[in-house]
Amino acid sequence: MATLTYVYADQTAVLGPLATYAEPHAYDLCEQHSERLSAPRGWEVLRLPMERQAPGPSEDDLLALADAVREAGRAPLLAPARRVEPAQENGRETTRKGHLRVLTSD
Repeated sequence: MATLTYVYADQTAVLGPLATYAEPHAYDLCEQHSERLSAPRGWEVLRLPMERQAPGPSEDDLLALADAVREAGRAPLLAPARRVEPAQENGRETTRKGHLRVLTSD
């Protein structure tokens, strides 16, 4: 993967490592398209060195995940929810299934 950016004033297309944030005139390309890239006549293609990294989580990603799990384990438990009594109904219960009730209106 690579990011393509155009510098119109210099008539240059810059192909470099995948960008970490979005820019209006930057385009992410897959490996196949970044290798086959050509620029308009009169333009220069500047290819920045890119690290070939195996896909998958990096060591930093794994450390961040481990820190998040540790932090979640330290979080205080939430207080149990208070039970709220149902409002007084004016009907008569005819059927009950689990927590659901069927009421008739008088």
